[in-house]
Amino acid sequence: MRNNALIRSVAAISGFAMLAALAACGDNTNATSSSSASTSAAASISGEFAGAGASSQQSAVEAWIAGFADKQPDAKISYDPSGSGAGVSTFLTGSTVWAGSDAAMTSDQVSQSKSVCASGTAFDVPVYISPIAIVYNLKSAGLNGTSKHLKLDGETIAKIFDGKITKWDDSAIAKMNPDVKLPDLAITVVHRSDKSGTTKNFLSYIKDTAGSAWSYEVGENWPNNVGQGAKGTSGVITTVNQAEGTIGYADASQAGSLGTAAVKVGSDYVPYSAEAAAKVVDASPKDDTATQANRVVIKIDHNTTESGAYPVVLVSYDIACPAYKTAKNGEFAKQWLTYVVSKEGQKTAADSAGSAPMSASLRADVMKSINAIKTK
Repeated sequence: MRNNALIRSVAAISGFAMLAALAACGDNTNATSSSSASTSAAASISGEFAGAGASSQQSAVEAWIAGFADKQPDAKISYDPSGSGAGVSTFLTGSTVWAGSDAAMTSDQVSQSKSVCASGTAFDVPVYISPIAIVYNLKSAGLNGTSKHLKLDGETIAKIFDGKITKWDDSAIAKMNPDVKLPDLAITVVHRSDKSGTTKNFLSYIKDTAGSAWSYEVGENWPNNVGQGAKGTSGVITTVNQAEGTIGYADASQAGSLGTAAVKVGSDYVPYSAEAAAKVVDASPKDDTATQANRVVIKIDHNTTESGAYPVVLVSYDIACPAYKTAKNGEFAKQWLTYVVSKEGQKTAADSAGSAPMSASLRADVMKSINAIKTK
């Protein structure tokens, strides 16, 4: 576990009575936004509680841990940003209370969770919405930073990441960017080397928008031998920063000073933003294949024509049990998730990581699942 992944919660208890109201009223959206009520109705929590998973959530989780310390100072929380796949695997061994994952659980994972939950099967709910930035290093061409964005469509992105377009001044890129002096420079693709929900979300976008230009199946592992791999979100960003001509994909909160693409939506090209990510999530349906109890899974409409929507989006989930073998884990999970999806928690993530706060209607759906967690 990374040394900086463990954050000890130390602070005085302040308002958290909203949890009792939420437990009594599962669709009470207003209650999730309250952070100033007294603490008398919230059970006191102490002990160590571990989570693991999506590295995309790391900045948000660190901020959530600090915010939760104001509510429950005796709860000592750690989070290992080991990647979505590793985090879910760790949860399924019973070693953590919750997992963060940029991909919804598979049917097999849901079935496996029976062994770690006291009853029923684990569920996943959205907690973190963020654009996936297509990042590149073209500093000498003046294309790094946020003032100018290369325009790319799904088919061209697919051909770049499949090694079919190998130069930055390729005609396919030039046609969409007539006002940009593209360098005669080789493209180096950087992808995740570890099992990653960010990879799965990125591949889902490519699969849905590239047509016959992309022949691989969607999964958490990178599917071809093009370019070079890097571990975790930070690994991709570090590698892209190290050499000019590189291109990769990563949670937008960590794009830094790299260049980022504006992707084609209808007849427009839209750069990433929290607002643009929120638009596509709200315009997308629920996944009707995630039928197990309490699951709330979004099926992103990558082919949306919604004006101002950015369709390369990561919806990151927290995975928890409806009942835990240890009562204090159930109490912690319920209070933790309630804080994370509250207006306060979502604003904390937006301020620290640039994520998109979930809408009131989505929060209400999620709270129904959280309120179902048994604490006795």
